[in-house]
Amino acid sequence: MGVVRQVVCAMSGGVDSSVAALLLRRRGYSVTGVFMKNWDILDETGVCSSERDCEDAYKVCQSLDIPFHHVSYVKEYWHDVFTNLLKEYEKGRTPNPDILCNKHIKFNHFYNYAINTLGADAMATGHYARTSQEDDDVFQQRHVATPPQHVFRDRFEIRNPVRLFQGADRFKDQTFFLSQISQEALRHTLFPLSGLTKDYVKKIAAEAGFQHVLKKKESMGICFIGERNFEDFILEYLEPKPGNFVSIEDGKIMGEHKGWFTLTLGQRARIGGLRDAWFVVDKDITTGEVFVGPTTNHPALFRDTIRTDRFHWIADTPPTELIQTKMMECHFRFIHQMPFVPCTVTLNMDGSVWIMLSQPIRALTPGQFAVLYKGDECLGSGKIVRLGPTEYTLQQGREHMKAASVVKERTPEPAS
Repeated sequence: MGVVRQVVCAMSGGVDSSVAALLLRRRGYSVTGVFMKNWDILDETGVCSSERDCEDAYKVCQSLDIPFHHVSYVKEYWHDVFTNLLKEYEKGRTPNPDILCNKHIKFNHFYNYAINTLGADAMATGHYARTSQEDDDVFQQRHVATPPQHVFRDRFEIRNPVRLFQGADRFKDQTFFLSQISQEALRHTLFPLSGLTKDYVKKIAAEAGFQHVLKKKESMGICFIGERNFEDFILEYLEPKPGNFVSIEDGKIMGEHKGWFTLTLGQRARIGGLRDAWFVVDKDITTGEVFVGPTTNHPALFRDTIRTDRFHWIADTPPTELIQTKMMECHFRFIHQMPFVPCTVTLNMDGSVWIMLSQPIRALTPGQFAVLYKGDECLGSGKIVRLGPTEYTLQQGREHMKAASVVKERTPEPAS
């Protein structure tokens, strides 16, 4: 008789993680379900209820006859994710806590709990994604402590990196949210839903009698904080810093806001007394001014060049093509489910990258993550820290040059 493999499945109380646990059980693994509490509901009154989700996860584990554990990462979430989120907003950026939550909580703290504390052979989640490994390959991996980061990889290291690919359901594909996770955690992770569509997952859940999770709405909003008015929420943690809405076109003051950190590029600016819609196109945190444009597709919202911080490559090192030539063609997105945009990537000496897009994109935003793909492989991501000039700035530059040339042509040559 073969060895029964131990798998710890992250349970959220939703349909995806419930079906993931069911499929693992059907494959003959010894499964343990674990629910993570990452936000202290005693201090908040969000729509999303952690206690109800925990109860739903427990019911699924009971019906599958598998052990159930409950762990709290409230402190870790606060230190690793939420304080980072507040600092980013204060810098005028718009962070993505869902990507950070996967990086720091689920595929770090939870991963170590599953492997080291519970002694599992692998962990599993309900993400719609797949890897280059078969299940048996996962169980052959030896757990090692994460090595210190070096500029160059050990030339004698022979382990082939595990690669991350889009799942079968391209609409639900969640590789975007997994683009910052470590190679070590990915090596020991199973994605039971990799080859399934959301509709088929719901069908499996219905046949299994998981009615209580099928009735639930899809989780939306900030990771583990739920759906709520963002401005009201963020002002509970950051002091209001009122400033002016200023027209990007003529510098006219249009109204007042409560703080630049309550606004992000591209969103509609709520300006009292104005009937027409204006949209946030830029922010100046030194003056507190938020610049707005009169149309949703104003040229001040469009750019084609960005720079990231040190890029996180899923395979640990950049693709060979990029290392050898310092340039690479691939595809880009910075919002989950946005269409892929062809781009050219340039590798910098400090590990950051410049990304030149094939076309200007609306509302590229500092703090968000630039996620790169080659075919259906997710290569990794880097935080956007610098933006290139807008189409509006370039238009103004061309007009000034044109006007200057006209003036020069009309200026008579001095008599000799």
